[in-house]
Amino acid sequence: MSETAQAAAGTAQAPDSNRWKALTFIALAQLMVVLDATIVNIALPSAQQDLGISDGNRQWVITAYALAFGGLLLFGGRIADIWGRKRTFVTGLIGFAGASALGGAATNEAMLLGSRALQGAFGALLAPAALSLLAVMFTDSKERAKAFGIYGAIAGGGGAVGLILGGFLTEYLDWRWTFFVNIPFAVVAAAGAYFVIREPAGRNRSPLDIPGVVLSTVGLVSLVYGFTRAESEGWGDSMTIGLFVASAVLLAAFVLVESKVQAPLLPLRVITERNRGGVYLSLGLAIIAMFGLFLFLTYYLQIVKGYSPVKTGFAFLPMIAGMIAGSTQIGARLMNRLPARLLMGPGFLVAAAGMLLLTQMEIGSSYAALLLPAMLLLGLGMGTAFMPAMSLATLGVEPRDSGVASAMVNTSQQVGGAIGTALLNTIAASATTAYVKDHIAGATTQPQQQLVQLQAQVHGYTNAIWFAVGILVVAAGIAFTFINAGSPDATAAAAGSLEGTEDDVKVPVIAH
Repeated sequence: MSETAQAAAGTAQAPDSNRWKALTFIALAQLMVVLDATIVNIALPSAQQDLGISDGNRQWVITAYALAFGGLLLFGGRIADIWGRKRTFVTGLIGFAGASALGGAATNEAMLLGSRALQGAFGALLAPAALSLLAVMFTDSKERAKAFGIYGAIAGGGGAVGLILGGFLTEYLDWRWTFFVNIPFAVVAAAGAYFVIREPAGRNRSPLDIPGVVLSTVGLVSLVYGFTRAESEGWGDSMTIGLFVASAVLLAAFVLVESKVQAPLLPLRVITERNRGGVYLSLGLAIIAMFGLFLFLTYYLQIVKGYSPVKTGFAFLPMIAGMIAGSTQIGARLMNRLPARLLMGPGFLVAAAGMLLLTQMEIGSSYAALLLPAMLLLGLGMGTAFMPAMSLATLGVEPRDSGVASAMVNTSQQVGGAIGTALLNTIAASATTAYVKDHIAGATTQPQQQLVQLQAQVHGYTNAIWFAVGILVVAAGIAFTFINAGSPDATAAAAGSLEGTEDDVKVPVIAH
């Protein structure tokens, strides 16, 4: 057996006695990162007014975070492998706390945007290190199911928690507290991790692939910025098209470089294995649908229904409850009994059924009769699918690749979120404009015109949600088609035949 295999086997035989305590601090850090993606959304109008940010520049409060986070994730995952997962995790937490303090104390636009970019950069260190630690600390299939059930619920529901917390902080305190609230999260998680987590074995200490870092970072930043720009400037804008072309060229060059270099940033064996590839692709598509929905429901509840920020946040509670139940009760209980595709595929279809209900939204739709059951279905479906997806995304990788495999999970989520927000918002805006054009002539009074405007907005939301339904159905199809791993118990048993190979893994890996 290879040295890597022996280290991995040793880790499996003697698991970290503090792993469940460690899970508490890892989950806390993950919650902070996920909710930060949405908590600032509700505070943005107040921050814009306070700091004098123009309408044209306000999107950069969101975009600066997404660009740094999405662009640096693969680099962050590789740093976790080289430098150590625990050290990278703690450093990411401390840096995130410092960047949050800077954002909360911002006195001008540049200071706020700079703090958001720093948050994204340190988040790109923190997120893959967190998932990588879980992947190598929980090797027993039953324990792994429980641990990833908790992690999956947080990854899926953290965005909705951010909406609730953002509403409370903005309405009752000040927008600056949407930044300051990260500091206690980060300090507690960093202190706990420092004293509780023991660095697992199996690190990849190969030299850093500098060409890979540059190509992947610039390529991903171009992709995320292209979709963000498409939302504001349109798909036909010359710079938008240029960004997409540049992204395609850079990412193609990245794949070529990774297939040639001796110590690649992203070993292609991580993504060419069909199960992990299927997880990354289906998860990214599901996030496209999910992030667009958060945006539309927030606007629908506040603008059309007249909900306050706090009431809007509470309106998302059924979705959070559904996600927690789906992850910890359905997914975690069935993960050791059913193949992952029989949880992920049906989970995405149940979420699609919830989306389908929301295509029936009208101005006067009842929350209890329509939105409540739709959000419950969405939460249950996504929670059930997220749980095995998070586990399978890192199951079967060599310990030395766990950081970069974890980074790929986060990359698919971040890029999916950016694409979902831009793509679905553009579809909704086009449908809204067309509806107003067709119906405004018949509205002769101001109340009638206002009614047409509201109807147009709802028409735009439902049109975009139809696309989200289709995207979730495609995600389910990918899960059914690509993912063929059995239950973790069967998969682990099958791995016994691989002992003595270079890859000490739980499922066969296709080498590049």
